[in-house]
Amino acid sequence: MRPATPRGFRDVLRDEAAEREAVAAALVAVFDAWGYAPVETPVVESYEVVSAAGPESGEAEPFRLLDSDGELLALRPDMTLPIARVAATRLADDPEPLRVRYLAPVFREHASFRGQARQFTQAGVELIGATGPAADAEIVALAAEALRAAGLAGFTIAIGSVEVLRALVDAAGMPDPWGTAVLRAAHARNLPEVQRLASEPGVPAEVGDAFVRVLRTRGASAAIEECRDALAVCGRPEAADGVRETYGILDELGYSDEVVVDFGTVRSFGYYTGMVMQVYAPGLGLPVGGGGRYDRLLASFDRPAPAAGFAIGLERLTIALSEAGATPKARRVDAVVGGADATACFAGAAALREAGWRVRLACGISGLDLVRAAERTDAFEAIEASGGALYRLDRAGGRADALPEPPGPPPSERFSGRRRP
Repeated sequence: MRPATPRGFRDVLRDEAAEREAVAAALVAVFDAWGYAPVETPVVESYEVVSAAGPESGEAEPFRLLDSDGELLALRPDMTLPIARVAATRLADDPEPLRVRYLAPVFREHASFRGQARQFTQAGVELIGATGPAADAEIVALAAEALRAAGLAGFTIAIGSVEVLRALVDAAGMPDPWGTAVLRAAHARNLPEVQRLASEPGVPAEVGDAFVRVLRTRGASAAIEECRDALAVCGRPEAADGVRETYGILDELGYSDEVVVDFGTVRSFGYYTGMVMQVYAPGLGLPVGGGGRYDRLLASFDRPAPAAGFAIGLERLTIALSEAGATPKARRVDAVVGGADATACFAGAAALREAGWRVRLACGISGLDLVRAAERTDAFEAIEASGGALYRLDRAGGRADALPEPPGPPPSERFSGRRRP
């Protein structure tokens, strides 16, 4: 048998894993600096919890499992649902607002012909118990700061509002499946399908026109006024006011180069209630992340509270950084430490680590064999431990010089002595 990973899953090895680790660390450091505390949840949730996503989350189908007790479970399709469950139960007595962060894998089922990943990693935050434009602006600004820290340049955060499209769906007076179909088509940026649905019999012509007009509305403050004009047909221009106030705060704070108003922004999960956001990176056709406000989700778990958050897809962010030539470089091994005396080898490696070196052990080998081991590892140095001293080896495996005691800082380039014949 030649074992293989299941469809939609993949192994992440060495350099790529190290790069992902560096990107994740940059994101988490910013979340932490903004006062967001870590939370971990089980990879499996009750299917009842996952169902709280609502009927509009068609693209995010969960993996279903049946345990030995006959309970229907699901692998978590995102982290917002588990965090909402925890906030409504284990953290229910904590003072609000709650600020939590996570870095965790999530799982979504896709048909084999779609060729999409079924596991990916989300790094994100949830702000629970806070509402209003300032809370929404905090979420958007934090996303921008995290992306900057990860090294991504030229990104765009598009913000819109679910309330805008829901106002038009309500004004259309059509059955619920029609409204769900419109939202799904809008989420897929399938404007022809939205136009087809908006022209169906029974949809008032002015409302159908407003759908198309709103979904094309994008820009800054002027775009918000255009949206308000379009919403006049259903008597709900105030549906855009939340975005107007949030954008105003972000503009004042200097995020207007990275944040754009886009009323075509729709999220796949049905629990969103207000501001929604999508993050786009240059050269990447799919969003790097997204989120928004979900004020009614915690009520599904008997603990009503306003909430908002976002998640960044680590895989897509890493691809975006690679496309931009901004992938963080994994730190290489500084030295391979060997020598015939294992005790001296361990002690020498410990002394180097104490000085900040990144060291790999190769006890039992010396001379040219140790140099070859260092070359296979692409280490800066081959160090031989002997008699309480540490010796740099030259390219031929001879002792070039002894390291000072205690050792100095780790090298920034390959030891030149190893290049000598």
